[in-house]
Amino acid sequence: MPSVRRVSHDLLERQGLTTVFGNPGSNELPFLADLPDAFRYVLGLHEGAVVGMADGYAQASGRPVLVNLHAASGSGNAMGALTNAVASRTPLVVLAGQQVRPAIGPEANLASVDAQTLMKPLVGWAAEPACAEDVPRALAQAVFEARLQRRPTYLSVPYDDWSAEADDNALAVLDRRVERASVPGGEQGSRLVERVAAARRPALVLGGDIDSADLFDDAVRLAERLGGPVWAAPSLFRLPFPNRHPQFRGVLPAGIAPVSEAFEGHDLVLVLGAPVFRYHEYLPGRYLPDGTRLIQVTEDASAAARAPMGEALVADPGAVIGLLLKSLDAPGEPSGRPYRPAPEPLTADGPALHPEQVFAALRDELPGDTAYVVESTSTNSAWWRQMDLRRHGSYYFPAAGGLGFGLPGAVGVAMAQPGRPVAGVIGDGSANYGITALWTAAQHRVPLTIVLLRNGTYGALRWFGGLLGVPDAPGLDIPGLDFTRVAEGYGVRAQHVGGAEELRAVLAERPDHPRLIQVDTALTAPS
Repeated sequence: MPSVRRVSHDLLERQGLTTVFGNPGSNELPFLADLPDAFRYVLGLHEGAVVGMADGYAQASGRPVLVNLHAASGSGNAMGALTNAVASRTPLVVLAGQQVRPAIGPEANLASVDAQTLMKPLVGWAAEPACAEDVPRALAQAVFEARLQRRPTYLSVPYDDWSAEADDNALAVLDRRVERASVPGGEQGSRLVERVAAARRPALVLGGDIDSADLFDDAVRLAERLGGPVWAAPSLFRLPFPNRHPQFRGVLPAGIAPVSEAFEGHDLVLVLGAPVFRYHEYLPGRYLPDGTRLIQVTEDASAAARAPMGEALVADPGAVIGLLLKSLDAPGEPSGRPYRPAPEPLTADGPALHPEQVFAALRDELPGDTAYVVESTSTNSAWWRQMDLRRHGSYYFPAAGGLGFGLPGAVGVAMAQPGRPVAGVIGDGSANYGITALWTAAQHRVPLTIVLLRNGTYGALRWFGGLLGVPDAPGLDIPGLDFTRVAEGYGVRAQHVGGAEELRAVLAERPDHPRLIQVDTALTAPS
C-alpha cells in the first residue's frame, strides 16, 4: 500500500490544491517530502503574510487553497490574518504539523496540545485525526468543508503519520465529489417573487458574496429592472456593483441609525449575499423605519440565523437573482446608461498630494480592468469619489478590518490572475503588517504595482479619536519610514514620486515585475 503522504498528495492534486502557500517548521517537513512536480510551493516569510497571500489567491481564483503552517506558534501567528479570511468566507485549508504522537501527551517541545481547539474560535471546522490511517479522509473533509462552508478549515497532523502505510480504505477518498445546490423551493420562490414585484419603492443591498460568485453583471440587470437605489453592504470587502452607475448610492454606513435613515421611505429592502448588517460604529437607533420590510438572501446559514431583524432565505443568491430576472422579465443585458463622471480631484496645500489626486491618476493611467487590493482606511471617502470600477473582481479589502491583508493579498490576487493588471493601494500604517510579502513578489517576479500612500500617521485612528473624544491618544504617528529602501532590500524596484504629473507618468509604464511607488499624501478622514 502507498504511504499516507502519497495518498494525501494524490488527493490534493485531484482536488486542484496544488498551489501551496506556506512557512514551514520542522513538524511540516515530512509532509513536504517527495512533493510531486505538479505542486508549487509559495514561501512567505511570516505566517500572517502567508495567509494574506492565500486569501487573495483563493478569492481571485474562486478555488480552495492549501496553507502550510507550523504547529501552535505558526498557527498563532496566522490567526490575525485568518480573521479577514473568515469574514470574506474564503475557502482556505490550513494544514499544520504536529509533534509525533508519543510526544504530544508529555507536551514535548513543538507539541500543540488540543491543537484543534486553538483555531476553533475562527475556522469553520478543525480536527486532528485519531490515527494515521484516518489522515487522508480527514484531509478530504477539510477540503470539502472549506468548499461547502466557504470558510477556512484547520487540520493538525502528527508528522510521523505521513510515512505510515495507508490502509485499504484510504484510496476511497480519491474519487469523492461533494457538491451543493441551494435553490429555493417552489413556494419559497413564488413568495419571494410576489413580495419583490409588489414593492412600490424597493431598495437593493448587495454584499461581497455577489462579486465572489461572479454575479456582478446579473446584479446590474436586476437593479435596473427594479429601478430603485443600490447600496453596497457595510464593511465592504468586494465591490458587487459598478460604483459610478447612476443607481449606486455607495457603501451603507456602518451604524444602526444611519442605515435605518438610508432606508427611509422604502417599503422593501432586498439584501443579497451579505450579513444583516456588519455594523462598526455604535450609533444606536431602530433597525428599520416604520413600514419597511427586509428580506435577506444568503448562503451563509450563520449570517441568516444571527440577523436581528427581517426575513431570511438561506439559498444561493445566484439562483435567486436568476429566478427574479426571469419572473420579472428583466432585459438580457444591462441598459448601457451613461455612468456618472468622477469630480475634479481635490488638491492639498503644500508638497503632499491629496489622495484624490492619486486615485484619479490610478483611474486614468491604469487599464480599466485593473484589480485593486486596497488597505488605506483613512482614504475611503477619497477612493470612492474618484474611482470608476465597472468589472467583476475589481476591488478587494480586508473583510474583518484586520491590517496586514493588503500587501500579501495583492501578491495572491496577482499570482491567481497573471493575465490581469493588479495594483495594491496601501497606507504606510498598514504596510508594516505584511511587508514581507514583497520578498515573495520579487522571488516569483509577480507583475504587481504597489502604490504606497505615506502620511506619517495612523489616519483612521486619528479620525476615530475624534469620534470617541480621545484627540490626544499616544502612539498614532509613524515618522521616518522610507518604503523605497525597504522594498529594494526585499528585491522590489521602488521609487518616490513627488507630483501628480510624475505619478501619472510612472503609472503609465507597464513593467513585467513588481514595483513600489511611494507617494506622500495629505491626511484625510475615512468619511
